[in-house]
Amino acid sequence: MAFSGALTLTDLNDFITPSQACIKPVEQTNKPEPQDAGAAATQIQVDSSGSYYEVSGAGTSTTESAPVAKQKLTTAEISLNDCLACSGCITSAESVLITMQSHTEVLNFLENNTPAPSPSHKVPVISIAPQCLASLAASISSSSSQNISLLQVLRRVTAFCKSVLGFEHVYDTTFARHISLLEHAKEFAERKKGDGKLPMLASACPGWVCYAEKTHAEMLPFISQTKSPQQVMGTLVKEWLGEKWGKQPDQIYHVTVMPCYDKKLEASRQDFYNDTYATRDVDCVITTGELQLLMLDKGWDLSLPVPDENIPPRPYLASSIQPVAAADSTLPELLTHPGTSSGSYLHALLAALTAAAPNPSALELTTKTVRTADYTEHTLTERASGAVLFRGATCYGFRNLQNVVRRVGRDAGVQVGRGAAGRLAGLRGRGRAVRRGGGADAGAAAQEERGYDYVEVMACPGGCVNGGGQLRPPLPTTDAEGFTRDWRADGVRMDVDEPLPVAPVGPKWGDREWTRRVEAAYWHALPSPPPTPPAEGDALAFGEKAGSAQEFADALAARVLVEMTGASSVAVGELGDTSEARRRQLFRTQYRAVESEVVGLAVKW
Repeated sequence: MAFSGALTLTDLNDFITPSQACIKPVEQTNKPEPQDAGAAATQIQVDSSGSYYEVSGAGTSTTESAPVAKQKLTTAEISLNDCLACSGCITSAESVLITMQSHTEVLNFLENNTPAPSPSHKVPVISIAPQCLASLAASISSSSSQNISLLQVLRRVTAFCKSVLGFEHVYDTTFARHISLLEHAKEFAERKKGDGKLPMLASACPGWVCYAEKTHAEMLPFISQTKSPQQVMGTLVKEWLGEKWGKQPDQIYHVTVMPCYDKKLEASRQDFYNDTYATRDVDCVITTGELQLLMLDKGWDLSLPVPDENIPPRPYLASSIQPVAAADSTLPELLTHPGTSSGSYLHALLAALTAAAPNPSALELTTKTVRTADYTEHTLTERASGAVLFRGATCYGFRNLQNVVRRVGRDAGVQVGRGAAGRLAGLRGRGRAVRRGGGADAGAAAQEERGYDYVEVMACPGGCVNGGGQLRPPLPTTDAEGFTRDWRADGVRMDVDEPLPVAPVGPKWGDREWTRRVEAAYWHALPSPPPTPPAEGDALAFGEKAGSAQEFADALAARVLVEMTGASSVAVGELGDTSEARRRQLFRTQYRAVESEVVGLAVKW
């Protein structure tokens, strides 16, 4: 017997709210006073605002002479660790009340941080994802006639964070992404040699990782163990830069600005906690919308230019880098990684494979769209023979993700577990067996059905530029019939008073046209997206000889690796056992299956 279509689609939403099993409406934190055996029982009352009150039996009298004794009950709060430990939610923390990862927490720390000469002073550092800069740039461009670049937005945000909030260092996360991509390519090469399972699935999206841990544990061996750019940035700030500043990890307060609320959960994972210094690699994560709220709260107008905002990015020196002085905490700014606005993980692997080929010009890259632009396949073949050398895909959104889970499970011979992917895997597998019945095109079909080598997986439809923490599109100036409308004058109320997640502009999230505008802002002054690897001629290795910016980044990444692992050199591409173990500790992580303790039939709806 098959389930109805409505039941089948219940777990296919792109963003799923927490399970009802994890909801705890009230919590009484104070100890009840002892009562006599014959005392009346208490009652719980709910007022018009939804607040809960404990009312004693004596106070329920309707006489006016007897005052009603009420005691307000506090609302239970779900901490990040509680949310990660719970198995009730499938994925996504978009609607969970998060108290320790918010812009108010950042303000509280900055206000209470002791001055610099004090031994208890912590160095405040903030790192901003380029997708957040693109969302801010698109928002500014939509409200004015000027089109500004990510560099201009970064300069203005830097001025705000330093002069108004008091941060001492402001970075973007593109250099951390550069290191993550290099480590990603190294891990893929290791798996190709037999050290791990293929296909390798991207690990930069915490929503996807959380979903796999709680719903598809059979997919965990395929997920890359390389840290995401956010967590690599946390390692750089707390370990590498902190040492140059003469600070221990617990003497630094690191904030990141991310396009997704799930990044708050990622930073809260126990794997990214330093037990020695009792601190996390990333202390607090705020979203683009929360950064906008900080600006509005402080009266900062991001549309106004700041001095020297057009100065080129931080200097890209020669490929031979001099030792970085303690006072020089310069990192490359706004490094471009051609491919996608979600990190370019697939395209980085394609470029590395093309560069490693004996004759790169003999290779051909073809791209195929599967249903929508959120699901594309990329195939690298030999031009002469047509042999497939590599097949990868980009998959954005949970609807497409179900198809990838089924396909990976089928190709790897793994039984797909719970969820829609598991329910439909058997049916689709039988249909595919019938279609493979042989014929003259059997060879071509075998090439077509070749399994993936790599999949760039992101939970958000449209990728990271469309993360749940991004700014929403502005209110339209016309209604559905084309008439000009002033929504505020007509009494249309915005949802700025809602609890998290909050976005200060626009009523709707996930608008496709708005996502395209943010995407265009991300690739401002560049092809959108720039082609890589080149179809003709000599291909460049990822990060090699692509200009001074990439040369500087490659050399600095090598230097970071040498200094943090204690290796003598990385020129030959191999480290000693001790240094290799240290490398894995710094730049890789691990995943654990979470067994569900919730039985659907036992939940009281």
